[in-house]
Amino acid sequence: MKKNMGSLDKGIRITVAIAIALLYYFNVISGTLAYVLMAVAIIFLLTSFINFCPLYTILGINSCKIKNANKS
Repeated sequence: MKKNMGSLDKGIRITVAIAIALLYYFNVISGTLAYVLMAVAIIFLLTSFINFCPLYTILGINSCKIKNANKS
């Protein structure tokens, strides 16, 4: 897998995932919406930790600024 996610993307995804988790924890969201958003939050966290987003590959997006990042 080639890295295609920059540090700004990672930070935004982690922040959104934490916000969704807090909304669920404090019962602001519930039901089906909560489950869908928690699934999105988990996907955001996983893609942030591996620096790769499959959707970015399909759309041809690469926000990783380091040229040699694709070699690892």
